[in-house]
Amino acid sequence: MSSNSYKKQFLAGENYNRLSTDELKTVAAEILQNKIHGISFSPYVEGQGPGSQISKQQIEDRLQIIKGNINWVRSFSCTEGNQYIPEIAKKQGLKTMVGVWLDDDLANNELELTNAIEVAKAGHADILAVGNEVLLRGDLTQEQLIDYITRAKQAVPEIEVGYVDAYYEFEDHPKVAEACDLILANCYPFWEGCALEYSLLYMKDMYQRALKAGNGKRVIITETGWPNVGTAEYGAIPSTDNAIKYFVNTYMWAENDDIDVFYFSSFDEAWKVADEGDVGAYWGLWDKDGKLKYA
Repeated sequence: MSSNSYKKQFLAGENYNRLSTDELKTVAAEILQNKIHGISFSPYVEGQGPGSQISKQQIEDRLQIIKGNINWVRSFSCTEGNQYIPEIAKKQGLKTMVGVWLDDDLANNELELTNAIEVAKAGHADILAVGNEVLLRGDLTQEQLIDYITRAKQAVPEIEVGYVDAYYEFEDHPKVAEACDLILANCYPFWEGCALEYSLLYMKDMYQRALKAGNGKRVIITETGWPNVGTAEYGAIPSTDNAIKYFVNTYMWAENDDIDVFYFSSFDEAWKVADEGDVGAYWGLWDKDGKLKYA
């Protein structure tokens, strides 16, 4: 079954559950062949994680695996070698959302922001994402966060600047939404325990809430995904079929409604188990060795 025939069924409201695993994989592979909007990218390999120094060669090698299936790459940091991701991605023909990692380490925040501004001034950033889930973690106050966003906007006024967080944080912090040029919303039906059958409807609602919180500003979904292995989160069950169905539904909807989505994530990453439990290692479209999981 081709992705075009499946798209017709999707738009007609047919039930995807009748597709076999092989048919689902065929559809997912064709979506990737046609290129998805973007992906959340970490260059780490097995045994690495935050704190590891990343070489330019490793970044090039990891991007080489995925570049033919995406248009944009989203990075998370501008230190520890991650500051080289945007330039290397640009050379490989990709657009970039450049992440500025902020937390309660104020000295490192300054280094992150300084490096990100240099990256943008060099012409390697299409969007700056200043902070990722800072409010969700409680690392900084709203006022501190807005100060970083404002400084970035002043330093590179020609670049769109936003902040990444769960969609509902923009409802809870309207001043942050106001400070951003665009709304960068993470939308995870899985983490809110939503069963796969209702996950697309739930994500649509998340997106609409982010739109409303942005008061007319453009909204990009900066993270969404579904793990294929691990412990269930209430009604949200990790499995290969569920992960593929979620991916297919996400991009059929994104194409139909012209929504920009950065999928989470590029590769499976074992270091995430410490924070997220056993599911943390299995969010990638590619496995830890760079093999496409759903082909």
